[in-house]
Amino acid sequence: MRTGRRELVAVTLAVLLVVAAFVVPHLHLGLVTPLINATPERFHAFAGAAPIFGWWDAHVGWGTVPAVLIGLAAVLWGPSLAARLRWPTVPLLAWTTSAAWAFALAMVDGWQRGFADRLTARHEYLRQVPSITDIPYALRTFSDRIVDFQPDSWMTHVSGHPPGALLTFVWLDRIGLGGGAWAGLLCLMVGSSAAAAILVAVRALSGEDLARQAAPFVAVAPTAIWIAVSADGYFAGVAAWGIAMLAVAVRGSARVAVVAAAAAGLLLGWAIFLNYGLGLMALPAVAVLICAPSVRAAVRTLAVAAVLAVAVAAVFYVAGFWWVDGYHAVQQRYWQGIALDRPYQYWGWANLASTVCAIGLGSVAGVARAFSWPALRARSGLHLLVVAAVLAILCADLSMLSKAETERIWLGFMVWLTAAPALLPVRSHRWWLAVNVLGALLLNHLILTNW
Repeated sequence: MRTGRRELVAVTLAVLLVVAAFVVPHLHLGLVTPLINATPERFHAFAGAAPIFGWWDAHVGWGTVPAVLIGLAAVLWGPSLAARLRWPTVPLLAWTTSAAWAFALAMVDGWQRGFADRLTARHEYLRQVPSITDIPYALRTFSDRIVDFQPDSWMTHVSGHPPGALLTFVWLDRIGLGGGAWAGLLCLMVGSSAAAAILVAVRALSGEDLARQAAPFVAVAPTAIWIAVSADGYFAGVAAWGIAMLAVAVRGSARVAVVAAAAAGLLLGWAIFLNYGLGLMALPAVAVLICAPSVRAAVRTLAVAAVLAVAVAAVFYVAGFWWVDGYHAVQQRYWQGIALDRPYQYWGWANLASTVCAIGLGSVAGVARAFSWPALRARSGLHLLVVAAVLAILCADLSMLSKAETERIWLGFMVWLTAAPALLPVRSHRWWLAVNVLGALLLNHLILTNW
């Protein structure tokens, strides 16, 4: 396929997919009910703006002007700044910009609804925190309380994740930082730090030039809409730094490699106790190991990281929680709830439409470039990472355990796709950056997202 044609085809198909996902639930031609296996009323009660989890509501807020200015500044000056600033400043500026961009987008919905109260909703973690008076007991009984319709069943989000997620907010409360605002700040800062982690990984695997070209895209990615207001932003940040440390380990000197691999093991080990789905981060991890300059470097990195990851699992096991037991119980809980009203006949493909919305069309064009056999055969780091993230998303989709809300649930995988536009011709970067920014602003102002 000629240069440019591949991207055009990918973007066209993505637009058609998104349009279909938005239109199909609103058809009243006798096709909706058999297609989605539910009454239209029941379907819309849980997906008013499907495939995005939210409701149609054109609105502006305190964050509108800052968000527009940040996006405009990123388009006008982001690529040139990323090209000429000293390297240590680039990931730091990307992180700062990402945090400001995410917070501004959240503030479009106002301080309370847009930020401070998001993690205090009825089924969220913070509602469960006051009930945790004995952490060891909570861990010992965690798996037993996952299945619903028991007197002591966990709330929805607590039950759907390993105990690390709940423990994070319990510990935050214990040190005097309780409440939605502090929890939101944690998710915002850790989630937005994924921008810096991605650049560190790309630089280690593909060189500084490509990392600099990716910087503006990861700084103002549409994924920021959900990073500031959901615990999944926090999960994504932890996993991103785990992969970044793994990348540093495979390409660093022996001393640096051991320290970085240990950090990677701890972070990725912790990540799978935040979100069961992050077990699929094994795919990006394998992509990183493939980029190692030698088999010895790959084995050394894997050995050190695996030991530390197993150590994290061992601590939880000794404390009374076995990950496998929790995962099996979660599958049962999943089908006890809203999943029955989210038919896979629709969400199996609409999930991918929500992914397109979350990463932007510029990222879709970049992803098309990543599937280049010569680059993959040459073990190009960014190409391999993007392909691995796409495979992780497809595996999550095929599991049938992710139906709707994937714009936040899959953040751990999607943040890597936001770096894909760096693979596009440099002369087109500002154009694709503008497309992503505009898409994020329109989505955030036309839909009142639940997260």
